[in-house]
Amino acid sequence: MTTTYPSIDELKAQAKRLRQAMEARGSALSHSAALELIAQQYGARDWNTLSALATRPNAEPISLLSVGAQVRGRYLNQPFSGKILALAQTNGGLHKITIHFDEPVDVVTFESFSAFRQRINAQVDGNGISPRKTSNGLPQLVLDI
Repeated sequence: MTTTYPSIDELKAQAKRLRQAMEARGSALSHSAALELIAQQYGARDWNTLSALATRPNAEPISLLSVGAQVRGRYLNQPFSGKILALAQTNGGLHKITIHFDEPVDVVTFESFSAFRQRINAQVDGNGISPRKTSNGLPQLVLDI
């Protein structure tokens, strides 16, 4: 799957419109904060990452990863760091990935119950985001790439 991003000028214009809309609603927002929010909207870790991706519109961030690479992200909305044990492209533009977490992640949000995971298998798109969603609509897995 190839992701095409808007130009840097369009991304900056989006940030400017966001900033103006927030100010019109009484919430001041700095330009840098607006840029960071735009980056998050596109699934990028931060503005610098998004601006780099926008200058290479045909590159997939996931292609920058390899077996053995250290990764960070969120699994079932819990932060993690870990190591990629397997990575393969599948039909349909998705990638199968196996990650071994450095520390087990509690995937249950109930206070009286826990379920820890240390190794997961998932599918992600070219931006490192799982197409599968949790019950609250968030992606099951989001890699910071």
